[in-house]
Amino acid sequence: MYYVYILQLRDKTLYIGYSSDLKQRVATHQKGEVSQTRNLRPLKLVHYSAFVSKLKALHFEKYLKTNSGFAFRNKRLI
Repeated sequence: MYYVYILQLRDKTLYIGYSSDLKQRVATHQKGEVSQTRNLRPLKLVHYSAFVSKLKALHFEKYLKTNSGFAFRNKRLI
């Protein structure tokens, strides 16, 4: 399985990422091992979507980072 996840950071901003091991990736963020989120801990997993296809997961992650995906995320996912 492949996952697209949304984390809410300490400053209430959202971080969107992709991983094939969701638990391990969120733990890596929590430990401060990801430079983009290191200084914004604690963080909270607010949404994740699972995909069988890696390509579909990557396309969904990319979509969520667009203006249209931003609106979809705010209206439907969080």
